[in-house]
Amino acid sequence: MQENKTVETHIVPPLSIPIRLQEYGVGVFSSVPTKSALKKVLKKKFITVNGAMASTGTYINGGETITLIVPTEITANKKLIFELRVIYEDEHLALIHKPGGILVSGNGFKTIAHALPQNLQPSTLPNTTKPQPVHRLDYATTGVLLTGKTGSAIRKLNQLFEDKKVQKVYYAVTIGEMPPYGKITSPIDDKNAESHFEVVQSVASEKYGTLNLAKLDPKTGRRHQLRKHLASISNPILGDQTYGREGFILKGKGLYLHAYSLEFIHPFTAEKISITDDLPKRFTKIFGML
Repeated sequence: MQENKTVETHIVPPLSIPIRLQEYGVGVFSSVPTKSALKKVLKKKFITVNGAMASTGTYINGGETITLIVPTEITANKKLIFELRVIYEDEHLALIHKPGGILVSGNGFKTIAHALPQNLQPSTLPNTTKPQPVHRLDYATTGVLLTGKTGSAIRKLNQLFEDKKVQKVYYAVTIGEMPPYGKITSPIDDKNAESHFEVVQSVASEKYGTLNLAKLDPKTGRRHQLRKHLASISNPILGDQTYGREGFILKGKGLYLHAYSLEFIHPFTAEKISITDDLPKRFTKIFGML
């Protein structure tokens, strides 16, 4: 291992009105995809604007050169080779299938974020950047994941999630008898949380009693929300080794939670984007083709 520095430079295009750097800078740099990450690097004084140290109070008017210099530890010439299935792609954004058993992002080597550049076409737009996921799916969760390919796309997609303008549908296999539909509102980490569910199909199971195919609509986005909420009503998700009931833990086949669809208005074309990712075969083995 050796100490090194990651240097990224961004030239600001003409702007109609000044904007604070802590708003403009979200998604500009590949290693700073979120607002909280941007605040951290500003606090650590890793960003300059036209050579001057920047802060959260710095305003951007257009034409400036923004530079990010982050001390990093690197390993010798390691490159992640990981093929992803691309469901939809244009110059601004892409939706990909996330397999189970891989982190979306983080400090690890094998992440979706590291694999995106080799699987997506580079944008030809002026503010193109390294593609970045704009939301999270758990390590074990499969399904559709939204990514941005330009700085402005990453910012606008992040805003769509903050404004709750992205409709998400998940499917899960749950254990035990449950009502045909319902709403769970128990707080998570002392924050409001809301999940809606509808049982699509149920089958008898010798080991588990009843297995349900549940359609899930999370209204908030707390960490492990669906897993915690379903466990809280005694219907844990099959394969959940963290929140499942003792004696009912299924090992070796992953978590039966799938991000099935995303729907939103494209922030640049104003088209309605509605993308689905078919249920994995392990779901249809239990319930048949739906």
